[in-house]
Amino acid sequence: MTQRHDERLHDRKFVRTFFTSPTAVEGEEDSAKMIKSASGLRGMQAPDVWVPDNEDATAPSMRDEGARNIIDVVAENGAEFPGEIHPRVVWHRDSPSTRYQGFERMLRIADPAEGAIEHLDGFVIPEVGGIDDWKKADEFVTIVEEEHGLEEGSIAMSVIIESGQSELAMGQLREEMGKPTNNLERLFMLVDGEVDYTKDMRAITPTGNLPPWPELRHNTSRGASAAGLIAVDGPYDDIRDVEGYRERMTANQAKGMTGIWALTPGQVVEANKSPLPPESGRWLLDDGSQQVALESDGDREVYTGERVSLDESSDGYTLRVGSDEQYLDDEELREELLDMVEYVPSMDDIVDSMEQFEEARDAGTGAIAMERAATIEINGIDVDVSNDRMWDEATYQAAMTPVTLFQDVHEHRPDQHDDLEELYGTDVVERATNVGN
Repeated sequence: MTQRHDERLHDRKFVRTFFTSPTAVEGEEDSAKMIKSASGLRGMQAPDVWVPDNEDATAPSMRDEGARNIIDVVAENGAEFPGEIHPRVVWHRDSPSTRYQGFERMLRIADPAEGAIEHLDGFVIPEVGGIDDWKKADEFVTIVEEEHGLEEGSIAMSVIIESGQSELAMGQLREEMGKPTNNLERLFMLVDGEVDYTKDMRAITPTGNLPPWPELRHNTSRGASAAGLIAVDGPYDDIRDVEGYRERMTANQAKGMTGIWALTPGQVVEANKSPLPPESGRWLLDDGSQQVALESDGDREVYTGERVSLDESSDGYTLRVGSDEQYLDDEELREELLDMVEYVPSMDDIVDSMEQFEEARDAGTGAIAMERAATIEINGIDVDVSNDRMWDEATYQAAMTPVTLFQDVHEHRPDQHDDLEELYGTDVVERATNVGN
């Protein structure tokens, strides 16, 4: 049977978190202390993918010891780790000697006699170049499997996009995967590495900070979608800027990039929770400069900011947004506010809408109208707004993505079941796991 290029071959449909930790720390009594600590993470602090990093995070002089540490720690603790384990080894498109070092360490780590490979899911290959370089890495992994009597294709391979060459190579994956001359079906994740990408592109910014590279993130997400892979954004190194990290994830998710690199357990928690639908729905109002959350007060949604004001007179209303002023009657005011507000649905809202559509569809109705209504309060003046959104099969399938993500997490991360039930409640969790099935 012909293999579809976009068919997913791995257990995980989504990866939220890609957490790296140094494999050997110089000057410590126990050089493996960081990966020992990481191997003990559980619940929301544990990533979907843990990457013992035997490349950039580990000094070159410590990498042989790092490979030994990976073997020892994963052999001892890997069975209990709740996520997948994908060590990163050295590689470089322009350096045969570096590629050979990576191969030798993969060969050592994957030796069944060492006891680690049964708990490993794959390897992460950095600094890849054009598509022929990806094939070299794939061939080395195939040799590792052959040398150790492992099933061909059993070791996944993920690559880090850190050059213009590798960015262009993503466009060739659909043509190359599935050819009998390679095992590129083993590919799992495409991970952006914006630091080295910036260096490769010879980019300059006035402050010296990294460019945001939205094009790279879009191209990686598109390349992953076309080839049935998972897209992961690179590290957000300002670990204290929690709000910036959240904004980055929100922007990524709108591109279809659910996963992001995490550098600390705190970032892991943020990244694990970010793509999940919120516990409670909320209304947002565009005040002309940003969207601000309205405060729920009983059956009203109250605006407490200063950029928007509303006054009532005998013949209508005066609505001010920043320096703009409009004189409106009742209907015009409702229409204007309806354009200014937006609702962020909770998990319960999403599941409820999907259940309503499924019931209507099963009864033979192809599309139904879903009403969303609220009473908006500005300066003590209440305005009722409502709109109808048509739900058809396409709307249903789009709404299914966050639920499918939740179901994937629920299936593969039983260590997070208590966290999910605490967040949503037992009833919503049960309904969310069953909807769409």
